[in-house]
Amino acid sequence: MAAAAAAIEPAVLDDIINRLLEFRNARSVRQVQLSENEIRALCTTSREIFLSQPNLLELDAPIKICVNFSMARHGLARKPCAKSMQTSFLRAVPHPSEWRNPCAVLASRHGDIHGQYGDLLRLFEFGGFPPEANYLFLGDYVDRGKQSLETICLLLAYKIKYPENFFLLRGNHECASINRIYGFYDECKRRFNVRLWKFFTDCFNCLPVAALIDEKILCMHGGLSPELTNLDQIRNLSRPTDVPDSGLLCDLLWSDPSREMRGWGMNDRGVSYTFGPDKVAEFLMQHNLDLVCRAHQVVEDGYEFFADRQLVTVFSAPNYCGEFDNAGAMMSVNESLLCSFQILKPTDRKRFL
Repeated sequence: MAAAAAAIEPAVLDDIINRLLEFRNARSVRQVQLSENEIRALCTTSREIFLSQPNLLELDAPIKICVNFSMARHGLARKPCAKSMQTSFLRAVPHPSEWRNPCAVLASRHGDIHGQYGDLLRLFEFGGFPPEANYLFLGDYVDRGKQSLETICLLLAYKIKYPENFFLLRGNHECASINRIYGFYDECKRRFNVRLWKFFTDCFNCLPVAALIDEKILCMHGGLSPELTNLDQIRNLSRPTDVPDSGLLCDLLWSDPSREMRGWGMNDRGVSYTFGPDKVAEFLMQHNLDLVCRAHQVVEDGYEFFADRQLVTVFSAPNYCGEFDNAGAMMSVNESLLCSFQILKPTDRKRFL
């Protein structure tokens, strides 16, 4: 691990992080000036770290799990003030086993950040800047927002500085065919060049796709797959790789739970599947797990349970895209796998337009 991180001198890495955090207390988030060579170094160094760690990360609680922070679709950087509320619980469930709530999870939109850099900074202010807390992010770091570059650069810098305490999973937007369309390609081209976008593509193709917390909580960006019968299948997925149009990797990044059905069904997204609560219960029983934690969808209260609290969708960004009056949530899991949710409530966002 140390050898991989040696590509960037510690002093240079610290300077990059300091510059990225320079405007964290400003009323409006500004562009951070990083050189192309510095960003390339972040990509190549973090890429080697990703490849040195498993595709299925095996992590210990306590940990905070975070999801996407998408920016307003029309380019308005809305910065809602957030009031926090904390709720915690320990629930006993006869099936599949006694409930133990794991790691701390910070969520935005379906576990995504989507270039909403100001919300990412507020998330760290709320949960603690690394290394004060351990973090697991569930993907979708780029696209839609105006500052995808600042967002992904800070996350990669923290990954390099704290490789054993800061973890990033792949989302469906960490894929060239998707972020070529939804904004990241254009941002790289406008601020630097297409070559830099290709460096990011090479880096994204090496991201891990799932995490297992204390052998009881399985985390991914999207959801379950009809092809997933053994967790070794995730461990054995090859990297670097693009995201295919179908199959296990595609499903882990794209599938969704559905309350309207049992079994497997077609997904309205036009890719992957939907799955019913019966498939969640069946999967947890077969693998002796307690919980599936995922992102990929906006939920009104910041988090939402499914399948008798055997699956949770976490969403961290309040006022998603400036169009939803949703709350954001941070899910924290302690050493006893007690799961607590800290709720970010949106207030009058018009003051911040």
